[in-house]
Amino acid sequence: MTARPMKPSWLAGAACLWMATAANLPLWNALADLSVFTRPAGWLFAAALALIMAAALMAVVGLLAWRWTLKPVLVALLLTAASAAYFMLSYRVVIDASMVVNALQTNRHEAAALFSPRLLGVVGVLGGLPALAVWRAPVAWGAWHARAWRNLLWVGAALAVLLAAGLASFQPLSSTMRNHKQVRYMMNPLAALYAAGWLAAAPLRRDESRLDPVGLDATLPALPGSKPPLVVLVLGETGRSGNFGLNGYARDTTPALARENVASFRNAWSCGTSTAASVPCMFSHLGRDAFEARTHNYEGLMDVIQRAGLAVLWLDNQSGCKGVCDRVPHADTSGLTHPQLCPGGECLDGVLLDGLDARIAALDPVRRARGVVVVLHQMGSHGPAYSQRSPASAKRFLPECTSVNLQDCGRDALVNAYDNSIAYTDQVLAGTIGWLKAQQPAYDTAMLYVADHGESLGENNLYLHGLPYALAPDVQKQVPWITWLSPGFERRSAVSTACLQGQRDTRLSHDNYFHSVLGLLGIQTQVYRRPMDVYAACAGL
Repeated sequence: MTARPMKPSWLAGAACLWMATAANLPLWNALADLSVFTRPAGWLFAAALALIMAAALMAVVGLLAWRWTLKPVLVALLLTAASAAYFMLSYRVVIDASMVVNALQTNRHEAAALFSPRLLGVVGVLGGLPALAVWRAPVAWGAWHARAWRNLLWVGAALAVLLAAGLASFQPLSSTMRNHKQVRYMMNPLAALYAAGWLAAAPLRRDESRLDPVGLDATLPALPGSKPPLVVLVLGETGRSGNFGLNGYARDTTPALARENVASFRNAWSCGTSTAASVPCMFSHLGRDAFEARTHNYEGLMDVIQRAGLAVLWLDNQSGCKGVCDRVPHADTSGLTHPQLCPGGECLDGVLLDGLDARIAALDPVRRARGVVVVLHQMGSHGPAYSQRSPASAKRFLPECTSVNLQDCGRDALVNAYDNSIAYTDQVLAGTIGWLKAQQPAYDTAMLYVADHGESLGENNLYLHGLPYALAPDVQKQVPWITWLSPGFERRSAVSTACLQGQRDTRLSHDNYFHSVLGLLGIQTQVYRRPMDVYAACAGL
């Protein structure tokens, strides 16, 4: 027996109500934590909020309610809402533009690490089953011109309901959104739609075709009696400053670095809470506020170093350099095959040092004679698969969490897995210093390690990273900043490691990174700002 065709508005209404109610379980949980449901007025507010979300979705869908578009749109929204619900439930993340960028830029290794049977189950129940019902439902479309008028009425009615529900609940709605800003990012899938629209409108706010040069006057003066500089900039991933033994952590996660003469700043702060936000910002001369407000793009630190005449190389074991290395020599190590360093097709960070001599030898010899700057972009402590970020030799803290469903792990096991990744980073950084020591006959060598952002490990039921900066806890924003200078580089730069060690509590941020690297290298350019150079205070001492 063939089912009776239904009106498009009824089909869309059922799907939008499902998304506004069932797919918003993370939102209802958050409101429950705020004690909204302890009184009848709270239930009425939640009902009004569900109606507002359903009406807003209906207004959007009504613009696309045509024979060939309605069902694909509803299916896409249902699957998007189900996926967002899973990640918000599992990791307590919220959906904003930065999170959408992270999702779009995730590579296959990162995506595979997030996969689990629970993901399939949640997305299947919340999105797959209703999407299948939508796809199979017979619909009475009618003539196209009649459909146009009905769609117009549909959108108008949805907007009227939206306005009425908003006015009826204005006081609790405005109070909740003002005092608990995270709630606005949990309205599913409206938050994702807004974020996607914000990103799509980016060309209206910023001219992406314009790239202004920076540091056209950059030079590296020759220093008589000095060797060329060889500096390794290690770009860390998901490093919590507080979990580094060098910074006073109760666990000795950095024994190898503790044996080296390093300086560790333990009051350093990131530009953002994700790789996509932090990396372009920290390599920019603008600083966080100006970077976010820019109307067009600029060249970055790597361009200025290359323009000064040095050989530059970017090696990436992550999901890309986010445009920072586009105009300099670069290579991706994440897809290499190495029996020890790339088990299961995903490479440990030790691969960044494998064959590094040959990679540098292949650079322009004229530039090499002036100096070399290498960036090693780590996989670091990227979650949720923390246990995959360290080999057995670095697993000092057991038992460790091996699940990507972090909420299923005990707190101790989760922290063990994360701390093991820091212990491996300690090995990699010490290995980098060892390699640099071997280069001292030809170069004055140095290493600078700075992470792009931190991580939440279940504090306040938050996991991973990527919360909007204003809402993110400090553990997602406070990052390690570690410096090692060879004796030759100390003489060359006149920067004293002992002095840096005495400045370990100085507050600094990614805003300082651009100017500090230029100052450490001795590159002269008008874009350099000495007050922003964290090493300048220890120069000449």
